[in-house]
Amino acid sequence: MATIAKILGSRSSLRLLLNNRNRFYSSKSYEFIKSEIVGAKSNVALITLNRPKALNALSNGLMKELSDALEQYENDKNVAAIVITGSEKAFAAGADIKEMQPNTYEKCIMNNFLHDWTKVSHCQKPIIAAVNGYALGGGCELAMMCDIIYAGEKAKFGQPEIALGTIPGAGGSQRLTRIIGKSKAMEMCLTGNMISAQEAEQSGLVSKVFPPEKLVEEAIKLGDKIGTHSNLIVQICKEAVNSAYETTLQQGLNFERRQFHATFSTKDRKEGMTAFVEKRPANFTNE
Repeated sequence: MATIAKILGSRSSLRLLLNNRNRFYSSKSYEFIKSEIVGAKSNVALITLNRPKALNALSNGLMKELSDALEQYENDKNVAAIVITGSEKAFAAGADIKEMQPNTYEKCIMNNFLHDWTKVSHCQKPIIAAVNGYALGGGCELAMMCDIIYAGEKAKFGQPEIALGTIPGAGGSQRLTRIIGKSKAMEMCLTGNMISAQEAEQSGLVSKVFPPEKLVEEAIKLGDKIGTHSNLIVQICKEAVNSAYETTLQQGLNFERRQFHATFSTKDRKEGMTAFVEKRPANFTNE
């Protein structure tokens, strides 16, 4: 260790290297996605789905790579938020039907089909979906697994599985119903009809709509904003909001209150309130 420190010139250089040793994966080569660190403070991870000829159809290989990248970014203390996007033509036009077509019930059960999709919804860090173009079937489901959806003006959302003789399998019938209500979700799932970005915003599926060329930039800005807060408290807050979809109101209120109480055991809660009283910016340490 001393020899390494000497080569680097100082112990502080060595400490910096060790603290950032997990960041070298950002240049990792993937076949179906691109990943990089972006943002004003280099604390936002950007993952781009990259199967342009297949309109970013969600193959098993792509989803495994996405799951791997998310796990790496989740373990990187320097990453505050994650953005997932596709191309201007398609966020993801659905699951890979050619790959899925030969499946049987036995294969689905024995191979735990769609298992690799769960990492998106289980990630502790906030994930922003930046949706341009088509987000259909699995693409719409992937966007809904994220915490916030920003959309380009020409984005289209839909669950067209009914036309293929099947139903949504990665949460489409469940998350869509909770987000936009039974009637609209039922209409989309039973007809396969798409809705526009504007309709999606009006129904609460999408937070904001932007010109296509500005979408990813705005999503990264949102990640930057989230990154100005305590990463620790952000993750606690995300868990509290998610509990609203999974519990009764009273259970959710009790969970929220206990999480609120728990923040009083953190240094960041003390720093945030002290900074407010002293009228200065807070210096969060994620502790």
